[in-house]
Amino acid sequence: MSLTVPRLLYLLMLCNLVMGTGVFVLAGILEPLAASLQVSVAAAGQAMTAYALSTALLAPLILVATGRWPRRNALVFGLLLFAVGSFVCASASGLVQLFAGRVLMGMGAVATPISGGIAVALAGPAQRGRALSLVFLGASLSYVIGTPLGAWLGFRFGWQWPVALVGGCALAAAVALARLVPRDIAAPGASLVGLPRLLARPAIATTLATTLLYFIAIFLVFSFIGPVLKALSPMSAERLSLTLMLFGVSGVVGTLSGGWATDRFGAERTMPVQLVVLVAMMVIVPLTQGHYVAMVAAFVVWGIAGFGMMAPQQSRLAALSAAHTPMLLSLNASMLYFGTALGAAIGGAVVAGVGFDRLAWIGVPFGLAGLASLRFSRRFHAVG
Repeated sequence: MSLTVPRLLYLLMLCNLVMGTGVFVLAGILEPLAASLQVSVAAAGQAMTAYALSTALLAPLILVATGRWPRRNALVFGLLLFAVGSFVCASASGLVQLFAGRVLMGMGAVATPISGGIAVALAGPAQRGRALSLVFLGASLSYVIGTPLGAWLGFRFGWQWPVALVGGCALAAAVALARLVPRDIAAPGASLVGLPRLLARPAIATTLATTLLYFIAIFLVFSFIGPVLKALSPMSAERLSLTLMLFGVSGVVGTLSGGWATDRFGAERTMPVQLVVLVAMMVIVPLTQGHYVAMVAAFVVWGIAGFGMMAPQQSRLAALSAAHTPMLLSLNASMLYFGTALGAAIGGAVVAGVGFDRLAWIGVPFGLAGLASLRFSRRFHAVG
């Protein structure tokens, strides 16, 4: 049994929903996690660093190692790794086992660039932005569905429950992929052939640098989103779940609008607007302390801008070399997760002196550096 192209894109979206939930669910339940493992919240927050470094360093190697596999088999393998890692995390009694599970999950994240490569292969150039935004909508939906539900489950029944549930869903997704995705789907695998020369191109190097910098800015805050929200406006577990859901809705809007804007106005015009808005919200967020509605409004705009950059950024890379799209998307994911790891590490290092309520201001210089990098990358895109 196989699926038509639109239905296949929806299936890939659901896989990204499961994986996105697994990646970010711990950010909302750091306090019960830290209490259970008898460590500080800052130390527990480095679970994101472990995942991010694994994704950045190991997932591209797995992508190349499976480059000659049928894309279906590579997708299934990635989901199985992710499921095993989730179960290891759920049974953790200390940081070492928790981090080991997160490393396995990061290796399983190889499924993300594979799904993006399939989306690009199935869509024509005029529809590339929308196809990518549909597939990666799953990550945005994880903020609407998975992360808020996980926060509620974690506070009510223990942090292990949402993590184990992610593992079960990833296992079910792997079974669905094995049964429903055509074995001979026409999408390129990753290869190292010609890659050094490709990376030497300034347009690609500066585009990847932009991803790195704006994700450092974002994850300085989001790695500790639960404590940050509570520091800005004290709230119950139920209100925290609702707030995370509202942020997730903004992510869905941002993902879809980013894909639409990419196809309508072009990636080079879409990116700078969204990045300027993101930096502006990072300045505003600490000023909303004690004002719940204003805080939510700022984070909603933040989510629209932040998620809206995924489709144009990946479209920019795909346009530079169609033959290397899977590897370029994987390298972009590596920059994303290097940024995530650095953001979590920097945030954990400075939060004791700065406070969770003003953490967003530490990310502003990185956002501005991302704007500078974007300006250079746009010049290189224009000349070739």
